[in-house]
Amino acid sequence: MPIPANFPSPIRMSAKERAFSQIQRWIIDGTLGPGEKLIDAELAESLAVSRTPIREAFQLLEVQGLVSMHPGKETRVTRIEKDDILKMYPTLAALHALAAEYSSRLLLPQQIELLKDLNGQFAHAIGIGQPYQAMELDEQFHNLIVEASDNAFIASFSASLQIHIRRFKYVFLKQPVAATLTSVEEHASIIAALEKQDPDKASAMMKQNLIRPMHELYALI
Repeated sequence: MPIPANFPSPIRMSAKERAFSQIQRWIIDGTLGPGEKLIDAELAESLAVSRTPIREAFQLLEVQGLVSMHPGKETRVTRIEKDDILKMYPTLAALHALAAEYSSRLLLPQQIELLKDLNGQFAHAIGIGQPYQAMELDEQFHNLIVEASDNAFIASFSASLQIHIRRFKYVFLKQPVAATLTSVEEHASIIAALEKQDPDKASAMMKQNLIRPMHELYALI
């Protein structure tokens, strides 16, 4: 189980939180691969914590569906399959479409301007060939709309799905998929619908913005 010797360590966190955050990050980016056995003693040594917070972190990661625990036997990183993408994206699209519908009535003018700014930065990142930055900005764009929907259930389920989708991209493609200007145009259409307080249009464009890349990703794998 190779673990990087040098990695950024979160600050002002409990041992359990630090272990959870770092192991989650390693699973998402593929450092700890699908099916890999996790050895609590090795992780404890690498993270400079005792084995107890590692085991507590495993429990939290199992709830997220990132590890599978077999008490007294072993803990392994869960496997992911190509067809999982056909289950994750439509679910996320439905959640985000609902968020767009709700937020169309709640977004403040300054939030609309922030969406425009994020989309501008997103377009710039695509233009200069920075897929990691583009992926981050795309998530920020979507998350702002989710937060504005004022629905904790949408936010919770969305965050959980985004973890698995990000992991999917890293594990199967080894890097974020290069976004295209089509995504920028779709974002602009979403913003326009939100400005007009048109929930149906905002919802439809949001769904399109997630279903289209699902088909593109599936074809690439």
